[in-house]
Amino acid sequence: MDITRLGHATLLVATDDTRILIDPGSFSLPETFELTALDAIVVSHQHPDHLDPDRAPALLRANPDALLLCDPETRSLQPDGRWVEHVDALEHRVGDLQLRGVGAVHAEILPSIPTVANVGVLVGDGAATLFHPGDSYTHAPPGVDVLALPLTAPWAKVSETVDFAARVSPATLFPIHDAVVSDRAYGIYWNHVVNHAGVADARRIAPGETLTTA
Repeated sequence: MDITRLGHATLLVATDDTRILIDPGSFSLPETFELTALDAIVVSHQHPDHLDPDRAPALLRANPDALLLCDPETRSLQPDGRWVEHVDALEHRVGDLQLRGVGAVHAEILPSIPTVANVGVLVGDGAATLFHPGDSYTHAPPGVDVLALPLTAPWAKVSETVDFAARVSPATLFPIHDAVVSDRAYGIYWNHVVNHAGVADARRIAPGETLTTA
């Protein structure tokens, strides 16, 4: 399984037979929205950094046969009737990949801001399992081999980030949700993860780079 970072929270997960795109948002690399031959597009929640309202429609038109999965609230907001609800524990088989929904609620940003739905996704190929949690540290499912770790956000603090990584306890993790961190300040967040999460294989994978599972 090849996992390619496409900026911020966006991942392209690919095997020889299957291609799944996760969270094509406003901070994604431009080539995200030029992808074709996708078998599925998975969106964790409605915020524009996870689903770009301006560029996503063209992506959907370019992938007319892709299964579109998203949380119930996001589905209710989409004019395209192709979207299918993705909820906690619901499983979908897409080619040789198994998808499973995780969670239901976005992390709180402020008490005065309404909390939206958020459904993360486990992606497994039978040999390894990737976890993309969307915007939440609530759930730490067992059996995660590779964690796409949200590094920082308006809803997060570094102690919670480190605790979440430790609870998931993957063999490998790499950062996502990091477009709001400057290059000079990146180490303030990342080094705490490396030094305190207890994950031996913590890799800083840059946008455009690919991690291949064994």
